[in-house]
Amino acid sequence: MRLGKVAYWTLGKIGGGIFVLWAVATAIFFGIRMIPGDPAEAIMGGPGSQASAEALAAARAEYRLDQPLLAQYFGQLWRLATGDLGTSYSLKVPVAEVLGELVPPTLTLAVLSLLVAWVLALAVATASIRSGAVGRALASGLEIVSAAVPHFWLASVLILLFSTSLGWLPPVSTQTPAGLVLPVATLALPLAGFLGQVMRDSMLDAHISSFALSARARGESENGVLLRHALRHAALPGIALSGWAFGSLLSGAVVVESIFARPGLGRSLLSAVTARDIPMVTGVALLSAAAYVVIMAFSDIAERLADPRVRAA
Repeated sequence: MRLGKVAYWTLGKIGGGIFVLWAVATAIFFGIRMIPGDPAEAIMGGPGSQASAEALAAARAEYRLDQPLLAQYFGQLWRLATGDLGTSYSLKVPVAEVLGELVPPTLTLAVLSLLVAWVLALAVATASIRSGAVGRALASGLEIVSAAVPHFWLASVLILLFSTSLGWLPPVSTQTPAGLVLPVATLALPLAGFLGQVMRDSMLDAHISSFALSARARGESENGVLLRHALRHAALPGIALSGWAFGSLLSGAVVVESIFARPGLGRSLLSAVTARDIPMVTGVALLSAAAYVVIMAFSDIAERLADPRVRAA
């Protein structure tokens, strides 16, 4: 019976992931074609390339742009289903090859930002619980402000403060640990504010719950109650939101990688949209969606392992 439930859950996750990838591919296909302009011109180098009518016609035939729209759509779905992401219009190399070079820097940025956001959120939540009503009010205000700060504004402030004024950190991302500090901070601080709000509320509920009172009655110290009970309950909403948080980090990477001149999926996606590079846009979007689906599945597994109530349900 248990194996049947696991198989049902696994099939549901796989089916949901396939649906997400299909929806993303469909939205990208029709969304890109709603942008004014001829895709064949993008293939030939843009409107300034002054390509001849014969060259444009040859490009349309080579990339099947002369076919009806639905034929192009189903043809692209079939190629994507068989693992063919196509060739980048602007770079003239296979999209899969480009993505293989761009994934590591973006993945490093997103994972480090998520870890830093988790540490900051738990630290602020723990400090606010120990400091009473005034501390909780200050922490709440800090979390709200942090969660509402736009990435582009925060990045500009951090560059002005730590690069221009103090000269401690480079203003652009480099291949050194110092070059990662400002991009990671730009992504982590707003996320930490959001995670901190839900973690602090959960920690406060656990701190005054009946099982915490029972632990104190058995002689457990306040630090023991915090470490053995409150922190675990505070982590549960953070685990549940980690999949969404990772997705938000991937979207924020578009801004952060552009500001700090860091190579990655976000910066390449912005350039591809500007150049109407349909295969590149589709490849980056599908890879981001697939990463989001996988992280959501792992987040769900972690939540089940950490919370017996979810396993029972």
